[in-house]
Amino acid sequence: MFKLAIIVGTDRPNSKSQLMAEYVKTLYAGLGVDAQIYSMAFFPLRHVVGGPYEENIPEVEEFIAPILASDALLFIIPEYNGSFPGILKMFIDYLPFPEAFQAKPIAYIGISAGAFGSLRAVEQFQMVANYRNALSYPERLFISRFSANFSIENGLTNATQKTLLESQTKGFVDFVQRM
Repeated sequence: MFKLAIIVGTDRPNSKSQLMAEYVKTLYAGLGVDAQIYSMAFFPLRHVVGGPYEENIPEVEEFIAPILASDALLFIIPEYNGSFPGILKMFIDYLPFPEAFQAKPIAYIGISAGAFGSLRAVEQFQMVANYRNALSYPERLFISRFSANFSIENGLTNATQKTLLESQTKGFVDFVQRM
């Protein structure tokens, strides 16, 4: 099939985004996709403090190499203060420009505690990905009131959100295969 990097867009310990990524990984695996999770919790932030953008940083290279080698990307994006987490922007800033996202199929799932499911954060992040020439899959997913609509045992418990996730998952697999 293809290699999918599921990217957890936060470095927060025990994040809801990580739970969602683990759940989504099982859905993709069930469709035969080689899906791996990469969390911003492991981005080597201490090596990039001070902005050594022109330097080859082995820890950063090691972190981003399997992501760059993936055929497609799925971002799980929580909303922090009306936008996406700063660590996710830092990660993007250290990817090769413009080739990291050049013609790469990308899908988006936003999660939030509030009613809008990280809509603003996903839209802002999608602008950055589109600037970098990503092939954004148009069926984005916004999971609102995450704690009330998700359980570790059952995954998404809201029937509508579950149906939308299944639709996005199958549609994204088809989208990637057609690319």
